[in-house]
Amino acid sequence: MPDNSPQVPAADQTLRILAYLARQPGPVAAATMAASLGIPRSSVYHLLGSMQQHGFVVHLPEDRRWGLGTAAFELAGGYSRQQPIARLGRTLIAALADRSGESAHLAVMTGRDVLYVVEERAPRRPALVTDVGVRLPAHLTATGRAMLAALPREQVRALYPDASAFADRTGRGPNRPSDLREVLRQVRADGFASEDGEVTLGLRSVGVAVRDHTGWPLAALAVTWPEESAQDAASMAPLIQAAAGELQRRLRRR
Repeated sequence: MPDNSPQVPAADQTLRILAYLARQPGPVAAATMAASLGIPRSSVYHLLGSMQQHGFVVHLPEDRRWGLGTAAFELAGGYSRQQPIARLGRTLIAALADRSGESAHLAVMTGRDVLYVVEERAPRRPALVTDVGVRLPAHLTATGRAMLAALPREQVRALYPDASAFADRTGRGPNRPSDLREVLRQVRADGFASEDGEVTLGLRSVGVAVRDHTGWPLAALAVTWPEESAQDAASMAPLIQAAAGELQRRLRRR
């Protein structure tokens, strides 16, 4: 017997709003949501206020728009971890480590962090902090920067509204929104992300995002090597880009 209590329509409208925001290229005005979904504007504002309290949406007052919040990213990260990203990526990560001669890994976004789901340690290389199950600040890692650069700029601004959002590990890396914007601008220009001692002193990494058919970043691959190695980001990037492209193709064929 169906439940006709008032909570059911509210729950239905909440899920419709979240699904609608997930399909948009960036934050949206509440009035646009109301018109597109056929929900009274007053109801949209009420539901957005409740979702904001729980972190599922964020309000950008200067733009008068709403976007997905960190709690929604947590759900997306959980979904990604249950999907075959790790299974399909494991052989690619192993092959990437073989071809590069360095340690390789695969990570997904979860809030302002990345979560490592596959790790392949190269022979005679030290163990890395990026072990399976480890979370690190996305803005400091090559995998995180690759995924952040693929997000709408408004979404990045919502995730990193001020200096308090920036964790630190080695004293290096962006520590305010303007610094991060410049880092991500360079990532978009280069087609890959890099970091140098910002996660662990003495180690460098290069990362490339894996996107779905809409361009949304599902995951990222990266290779890490000691700074005294002869490797450099420009020579390592094509290997990672090829592996990321193959994982994209495998995921889209499912």
